[in-house]
Amino acid sequence: MLAVFALVGAVPAPARADSVRDKQWYLDALDVAAAQRISKGSDVVVAVLDTGVDAKHPDLEGAVLDGNNTTRPGAKGNADTEGHGTGMAGIIAARGRGSSGVVGIAPAAKILPIRPATDPTFAADGIRWAVRHGAKVINMSFGLPDSETLHSAIREASDAGVVLVSSVGNTGDKGNAPDYPGAYPEVIGVGAVGRDGKVAKFSQHGPQVDLVAPGVDIEQAGLYGTYRNGFGSSNSAAVVSGAAALILAKYPDLTPQQVTDRLTATAGDKGDKGRDDYYGHGELDLVKALTAAQPASSSPPPAAQAPARAPDSSASDGDGDSGIPPLLFVGAGVLLLIVAVVALTMAVRRSRA
Repeated sequence: MLAVFALVGAVPAPARADSVRDKQWYLDALDVAAAQRISKGSDVVVAVLDTGVDAKHPDLEGAVLDGNNTTRPGAKGNADTEGHGTGMAGIIAARGRGSSGVVGIAPAAKILPIRPATDPTFAADGIRWAVRHGAKVINMSFGLPDSETLHSAIREASDAGVVLVSSVGNTGDKGNAPDYPGAYPEVIGVGAVGRDGKVAKFSQHGPQVDLVAPGVDIEQAGLYGTYRNGFGSSNSAAVVSGAAALILAKYPDLTPQQVTDRLTATAGDKGDKGRDDYYGHGELDLVKALTAAQPASSSPPPAAQAPARAPDSSASDGDGDSGIPPLLFVGAGVLLLIVAVVALTMAVRRSRA
């Protein structure tokens, strides 16, 4: 079954590079400039499991590593004939050109392109390849049916210390059957909000939503040096993948769960108080995610190991304290017997006097 890429209405749009930056409204909404004064995601490898990435786009120059096509051994994943993967890569790590072109959330991160993601087996192979080749974050802006093959690869990646991020899907106004991998518990499931901060009608909702991020009217890098404008929770997932790269560059020893906790605990609460099925834990707050004290984990802590029980004295062959020594009982008994005999003797003598 083909993957349903979480991008609704991306339209290629030729534009001057110096007019593109002004269209990236979410840079101000997320205070990206302030966040990038703290971290730029230096050298964190973000795998983009998608349609490939056009490494020749001027805004991605120097950002794209040699990737992989899992269906063609030895082939790189750098070619992109559809543009979706290039758009996601740009949201995550585009370098821009000074004040021109698209700039990513983590412009010093590295992109590892992997394709395709059109069924669970291909996606699982891509995830495992990403882990073997140094990915610390995997962006998965697509939706597939539930699959043990896919979930197994997800679990392996999480156990290996990789942060997994996925869109939750775009059929919220038509139905909310969960998309995978976004609905797996090891994955950060991301929904979309617009300029007004409200969850987009198309953004799927349910327990799979961990947080939301901008996903409407998002300016992207396109094919052959062009730009495109799109909307969908795929964009939101790419924003959060960039945020994870910023966090890992600043705090490289965090586990995937700790990165998740930092993102969700610092998110701005929206909708119903506390976590809800539309906004998850709230809207991404980049600066707080980078500066807040590490929150307690939302996962159950491991059971505390009970202290070792002292050896049973009745079975101990050692020299430790094993209670009152038996000889003390014997001595006390003898003493009492002597006292009793003396008392009896004295009583007999008095009776004869």
